[in-house]
Parts: sequence; C-alpha cells; structure tokens
Amino acid sequence: MKRSRAVLTRPRKSAAPAATAKAGKKTQYVYVFGAGRADGSTQMKQLLGGKGANLAEMTNIGVPVPPGITITTQACRTYYDLGQRWPKGLEEELQQKLRWLEKVAEKGFGDPKNPLLVSVRSGAAVSMPGMMDTILNLGLNTQVVQGLIVKTENARFAYDAYRRFIQMYSSVVLDLEHKHFEEILHK
Repeated sequence: MKRSRAVLTRPRKSAAPAATAKAGKKTQYVYVFGAGRADGSTQMKQLLGGKGANLAEMTNIGVPVPPGITITTQACRTYYDLGQRWPKGLEEELQQKLRWLEKVAEKGFGDPKNPLLVSVRSGAAVSMPGMMDTILNLGLNTQVVQGLIVKTENARFAYDAYRRFIQMYSSVVLDLEHKHFEEILHK
C-alpha cells in the first residue's frame, strides 16, 4: 500500500540571508524531492532549510522518502519584504509542484476517494528544536474525511486525523490556544 502522506516543508521567518537570482532568471521558490527526483541537495541548507536540504539529499542517495515539496527560505523572506504578500509566481509554482506531488503519490489533494494528506513542517538553516510549527493532515475537510472513513473503514481514525488537523491549524495559523480543545475533549 502506498503512503498517503506527503511532506511539505516551509521555512521560518528567521531563515538565512537571501540568495541572489541571476539577472533575467526567474526565482525558484519551490523544490521537489522523492520518487527518484530531488531539485536540491544538502549544500542548499541556507535556501531549503535543514529539513528540506536533508530530504533532498536522502532522495539523491537513494533513501526511500515520501515525496514532498519545500518552499524556500527566499520565498519566506520575500513574503515579509512584500508586507506579508506572496511573491509573484509563487502561487503558480506551488500549484505546479503540488500536481507533481499528486502524480507521484497517485493521490489527489482534496479528493475524497483517494486523498493526498500533506504534513506542513517549518524548517530553518539552523536547527531550533521545539521552535518549529507543524500542521498534519492538510487536505482534510468535511468531504474528504467522509471519503477517508470509507477508504480506511475506520471512522475513529478519520475523525481523529481531522481533529488533529483542525487543532494544529487553529494553533499554528489562527493562534488559538490548545487548552480550548483539551477542555472540550475532557468533557
């Protein structure tokens, strides 16, 4: 059975200094790894963060890792330089690389019958244990969770995965405290 998760690493704001793009060359903001292909390597730690560079390198040496994509530290810096707006071309590049990820994983992002669930993990050039944000099961919604129940024949698993996604997203993106969820679970 193929793995149903993929990994998406994203840099923290505190990432390393910007890499300069060659004149006239479009900046690449999204790199892929897995399924025998890696756009990066371990030498690109400043651009891909530690996780992204190491996952690319493991792919390069033949270690079987789940396929994934890494959004560069340059994209993060540019996002903040633009007043928290996405850099031009990032959306299109991300969509293109997500289509690649769907193809190699043989799953569809948002597809209730065969869902691709993505783990979003922060990264930085320098390891910062305990400081990185994670969102698991990105891709779940009310329709996809119903499909996951059918696919796994395990409603408890599917709803728990959905709960974890909502809880992590609420904490990382919306800055809600976990205690609100814990109070409800203990009632």
